[in-house]
Amino acid sequence: MALTLEVSYFNSFYVKRIADIPAQNNLVGAVRTPDWTAPPSSTQDEDWYIEESRIRGGYNNTSVDLGVKAYIVEENDAQARRSNSLIYSGIFNSRTGVNDTNQFSVAEEITRSVDPISGSIQKLYAEDTNLIVFQERKVNRALIDKDAIYTAEGVGISSTGLQVIGQITPYPGNWGIGTNPESFAVYGYNKYFVDKNRNAVLRLAGGSITEISNFGMIDFFRDKLSSVTSNGSILGCYDNYNQNYVLSIQPDARYTGVTYYTLSFDERSQGWTSFYNYRPDDMFSSQGYFYTTKDYNDQSRVYKHYSNQTRNNFYGTSYQSSIQFVFNPAPNNIKTFQTINYEGTNGWEVTAFISDETGFDASGGNWISHVDTIVQGTGANQYRKIYSYDEGTYTEDNIQYRAGFDRKQNKYMAVIPNNTQTPIAGEVLFGNSMTGIKAYYATVTMKTDTTTNPGGLKELFAVGSTFAIQQ
Repeated sequence: MALTLEVSYFNSFYVKRIADIPAQNNLVGAVRTPDWTAPPSSTQDEDWYIEESRIRGGYNNTSVDLGVKAYIVEENDAQARRSNSLIYSGIFNSRTGVNDTNQFSVAEEITRSVDPISGSIQKLYAEDTNLIVFQERKVNRALIDKDAIYTAEGVGISSTGLQVIGQITPYPGNWGIGTNPESFAVYGYNKYFVDKNRNAVLRLAGGSITEISNFGMIDFFRDKLSSVTSNGSILGCYDNYNQNYVLSIQPDARYTGVTYYTLSFDERSQGWTSFYNYRPDDMFSSQGYFYTTKDYNDQSRVYKHYSNQTRNNFYGTSYQSSIQFVFNPAPNNIKTFQTINYEGTNGWEVTAFISDETGFDASGGNWISHVDTIVQGTGANQYRKIYSYDEGTYTEDNIQYRAGFDRKQNKYMAVIPNNTQTPIAGEVLFGNSMTGIKAYYATVTMKTDTTTNPGGLKELFAVGSTFAIQQ
């Protein structure tokens, strides 16, 4: 026996296919001819769309609605970018299966904002039960899971409560992290970062910010940080192996020929102790070791530092170490520096020994400041340097001589030549017709040579000079 059922209503959905446009017609200004015979694309969901849907399929009947909009109460629901605000979602509890991380109810107070005049928020760092908020021109501290209650005397007391992000208070000083959050590094309770807008390298410790770029390096950071473009980067990392804050200033990351500077700050010395020859793409420390990454043939490689006995070799390239210092004994007397000596290992040479300037004198329409020098040059201006113990060796009449440092009782000593090219007015003897450098003080540069035990250990403990005071 047949059964007849009456259908109360049905829904009708009209689906249309999107015509494919041939590639040769997909040109600007060209006539596009639909091709209905072309096969569907690989993503068939994109070949069709719903044009209309009528309840019961009747003409002019009610369409299927999209429904209510969840958690939106304002009419204008356009996207807004609030770069100086923090927002948090509902809770997540893996034990009870509660996961409300996709809920941002405007009925609850879930946002915290910092002063917009200090710029956007660039970095967040959680320390104990506080949150450190780094803006472009300010550093703030926010309480977590607690809030501050102030007494009648104005003293703040922390109180636990339901507040996720509590009171936000700024650190003293108008310092920020600029737009270089990659410069941030932390070790213990010391946080290091760079404020490029103020040409400063900073340390946050003990509730106060210290400008560590002032430790003998004011001019350097003023010049180098201001040269960093929007395409450059300022990388920072704490080297757990050497206990140093390592900073790499790269003015423009697009060009490999642009000069870069990688240097380190030592808390024990309270100063910037070393410059390095490597330019990393990234830096990090792990398990007590220091690592950097470097792109090589379009492949990023990880390098472990301090892992072998080869010195001055970074990313497969060897470099020379150098140190620059100032001789300034008896600063009020004019002197002639006659010899130089050092305690250490073989392989060091003097590439520059330059006196202080005499002051500018008019000469041939130019203003010239004279100095006494021994400077290593190239080509026609090849000045003599003080050669290392091995490189200065030469033989004459079967007798071995040394043009640079000689060793006596494990101490290296050498006479200082004078390579001044231009005499001072009225000067009778100058340049290689005399020895020694006349000066109140002298700036000296020593460097490791390229032939003595390449990649081996070369130590330098102390450097001295004998001099005669001119009457």
